[in-house]
Amino acid sequence: MPVDFFNTHQEVLERAVAATAERGYWSPYSESPSPRAYGENAAQEGLAAFQAMQGQPFALDQQGAQGQVGGEVSPYGPALGITYPRVPPQTLVARAEAALESWREAGPRVWVGVALEILQRLNRHTFEIAHAVQHTTGQGFMMAFQAGGPHAQDRGLEAVAYAWQEMSRIPGLVDWEKPQGKHDPIRMRKQFTVVPRGVALVIGCSTFPTWNGYPGLFASLATGNSVIVKPHPAAILPLAITVKIAREVLAEAGQDPDVVQLAAHAADDDTAQALALDPAVRLIDFTGSSAHGQWLESNARQAQVYAEKAGVNPVIIDSAEDFKSVARNLAFSLTLYSGQMCTAPQNIYVPRDGIPTAQGRLSLDEVAQGLADALGKLAADPARAVELTGAIQNAATLARLDQARGLGLPIVCDSRSLAHPQFEAAAVRTPLLLRAEAGDPNLEREWFGPIAFLVAVDSTAQAIELAQSSVKRHGALSMSAYTTDDDTARAMRRAAERAGVSLSLNLTGPVFVNQTAAFSDFHGTGANPAANAALSDSAYVANRYRVVQTRWHA
Repeated sequence: MPVDFFNTHQEVLERAVAATAERGYWSPYSESPSPRAYGENAAQEGLAAFQAMQGQPFALDQQGAQGQVGGEVSPYGPALGITYPRVPPQTLVARAEAALESWREAGPRVWVGVALEILQRLNRHTFEIAHAVQHTTGQGFMMAFQAGGPHAQDRGLEAVAYAWQEMSRIPGLVDWEKPQGKHDPIRMRKQFTVVPRGVALVIGCSTFPTWNGYPGLFASLATGNSVIVKPHPAAILPLAITVKIAREVLAEAGQDPDVVQLAAHAADDDTAQALALDPAVRLIDFTGSSAHGQWLESNARQAQVYAEKAGVNPVIIDSAEDFKSVARNLAFSLTLYSGQMCTAPQNIYVPRDGIPTAQGRLSLDEVAQGLADALGKLAADPARAVELTGAIQNAATLARLDQARGLGLPIVCDSRSLAHPQFEAAAVRTPLLLRAEAGDPNLEREWFGPIAFLVAVDSTAQAIELAQSSVKRHGALSMSAYTTDDDTARAMRRAAERAGVSLSLNLTGPVFVNQTAAFSDFHGTGANPAANAALSDSAYVANRYRVVQTRWHA
């Protein structure tokens, strides 16, 4: 007997819909790895489950597989040794189309109910997923637990809430009556049906496979589309676990498990391109480089593409009450996950004649030294620092560090290697902070990783103009600014609004520019080149379905 998951989770759904309007803090999933939230044995069971998967084929029953594929290596050293069924792209699409026939008939209540049950089960597997995220992305365990688990689940639930809110506006069956004066009114009946777009493709990234993957996965699933999940070859496991759980829930709901499939592939094949260009693929969610995102937007013309790409995130320091607090906040943001975040700061604009503070005017050199000191303090105890920095996810980031150091720019704070107390092979690096002049062409690109620039400008006005124009040209997912002057703050806000980037103003406490909260913060705006959509809003879900009507005389 198929399970009705909608009724089971209706209360959570209604609260999630309300949260999208209230924009306050709310989450049904605990971000604390406490036994009180997840059970006394959850931590041990999650670790055991992760360890049991290593060195063998992943237990995923997908028809049409032609061999196995794998090759994930933990950024902390060991190869995972896990292989996954390799299903050819044309087979994945054919099975997704076949599964779509019954899935589309199930309707919004079933779509949403299934999505909500998948999210709840993912939450129960948070420890297992956290280890999978840690050992594919290089995040520290606590970050992998929170960002890869409850925070990612929040983003998935947020997308489901928006999807339900938009679809529930469609009334279904209605009676239509038009008065005709002395004559009988014209009466008709009209049936409005939500119709999914078709097959959806989620292209995962290597640094945040669940946090960036869940919004698109659940937005498409909850609007009735079948979904092919294509992980990055270096970070398959977190999404493989997700797909396995999704297929189990679909089967219990009496649906074809092929509504959700895994597209595991080798790094050097054309699976991603073949899937993206298939005429049946009508939705694509992508996180990655600007080059790949632009290729999808230009070539996958049959699909609606939601792309999050690279950006150059600016910071403006005009003035501060307590500069040490500013420096501590920025240093944390630069160090967190070694800058391997799409929201990490990069270009820090400071007037060359210094900044006023409550402790007196600080010269540009003193600002630089303050930032260097704050970075140094975070790395002073390597055993603690590695939990913040995590490990470098791939060799390209290490090469980028060497390239940045070779630019010949003055070094404000050099990057150094830290020894990880648990994983000797982990590549751990602290941030590199270089000093540059306004107009330096090196500032016109994203330096993904633990790399940032302290940029000398003639004035705060110039800093605001440079930040605004940079966002318009190159995109950004975050902008940060510090000032004690109300007029300057208004100018910074206007610049952010005109450039289409979210602004964090005077952050000096436990909230950082590279963190966003689901149900409150919009991640991205869709208003600058870094992303063409926001996570999440109505626009993110409403184009994933259409409404088809049938009418007849009553």
